[in-house]
Amino acid sequence: MSGQEQEFDVVVLGAGSTGENVADVVVRGGLSAALVEAELVGGECSYWACMPSKALLRGTEVLTAARAVDGARQAVTGEQDVAATLARRDSFTHGWDDSSQAEWVDGAGIALLRGTGRLDGERTVVVTGTGGTTTRLTARHAVAVCTGSEAAVPPIEGLPGIDPWTPRDATSAKEAPGRLLVVGGGYVGCEMATAWQALGARVTLVQRGDRLLEEMEPEAGDAVAAALRDRGVDVRLRTDVLAARRDGGEVVLQCTGGELRGDEVLVAVGRQARTADAGLGTVGLTPGEYLDVDDSLQVRGLPWLYGVGDVNGRRQLTHMGKYQARQAGAAIVARARGEQVSTADWSPTAATADRRATPSVVFTEPQVASVGLTRARAAKAGVPHRVVVYPIGSVAGASLHADGYTGTAVAVVDAEREVLLGVTFVGPGVAELLHAATVAVVGEVPIARLWHAVPAYPTMSEIWLRLLETYRG
Repeated sequence: MSGQEQEFDVVVLGAGSTGENVADVVVRGGLSAALVEAELVGGECSYWACMPSKALLRGTEVLTAARAVDGARQAVTGEQDVAATLARRDSFTHGWDDSSQAEWVDGAGIALLRGTGRLDGERTVVVTGTGGTTTRLTARHAVAVCTGSEAAVPPIEGLPGIDPWTPRDATSAKEAPGRLLVVGGGYVGCEMATAWQALGARVTLVQRGDRLLEEMEPEAGDAVAAALRDRGVDVRLRTDVLAARRDGGEVVLQCTGGELRGDEVLVAVGRQARTADAGLGTVGLTPGEYLDVDDSLQVRGLPWLYGVGDVNGRRQLTHMGKYQARQAGAAIVARARGEQVSTADWSPTAATADRRATPSVVFTEPQVASVGLTRARAAKAGVPHRVVVYPIGSVAGASLHADGYTGTAVAVVDAEREVLLGVTFVGPGVAELLHAATVAVVGEVPIARLWHAVPAYPTMSEIWLRLLETYRG
């Protein structure tokens, strides 16, 4: 019915993993909450990002691991079944059906409203549902904007008009294109180049910079570029895309250095805030921009409004969105109770870890797992530091993991305080090493104490001992 009105303690715009967690925390804290979602409950990660992309990559990873061990290698007599891989991918997205997620929301005691939600002044959200029906929601305490981010399309002549793939298209495609052009050498571009090359596409990856994964340690980008080339990917660095067009059924990119042709082009050059249609103008904010928040995720100047997850542009990773959601939810509950909220480091009502110790994994072959500062960021911040580099393949556990194991560990150490500022692992299977590094960086564990964290033998975790020995000299 048009014109319906409802009131809740908290209204959350966006029912992705971030919004779900905000709503869950406040309901557990004794408040009522409504989730507003225009697409699928569970959001980007569940249906178009983390889960389907890693499902596409997992078969390749397993086959590579088996072929790297003599004895197992001989048992691998065929190639990856593309149809079965895509079907397995679809199982993780439940065929893009969010029924189970919606059931969880209901079971958690959260109201779910299907439709497009827009701010309409202070503490007010208008939800437009199917058929144009509207519901006006009033929030007694807070509105949390958790609408996330979307793929950015760069201002390249002709590009918007050729219907390029976004990362969503790359993770949900029903078959491998014959030739795939990938624009952008960040983690999405590298992962999708890895996945679709293995599933039968001929892939060309175009990166305007000097290396792939530019924000990471140089060892990471160099190793991933070498591995992609070994797999048959045409990696083109220092290449700009000047214009794009369709020529019959072909995509044509005019680049510095010549013309590239393919069947599809994936544009993976970054993200932008999904706030253009969120009604920000009704509360004095600029539509389309990221929300400027403090460490309790409260929008500056609007004490009732919160911007959580990708929408604030701080760390656009699912696990960091969930982390921010827990902190924001705790802050909302505390303020609703009239309690003082602290935004000091490591407070339960503040998000501070995402500034210094954000863990991330690029699921290419080799994997890249990193947390904290790189050597470049430490230098830019003016922090006195030492860099320790050690080949992971020299560790007994790595040689057991794979014949001829190749990988690199890079540790950045605060030279004055002698604590870890950041760690990067590059190599097969290194994702599972990352949380130990995250604990060490977040906990600012002194190097002297890390000597007493004895790694089990023979595991790849022995890399920690080798890094410490190299640091000591």
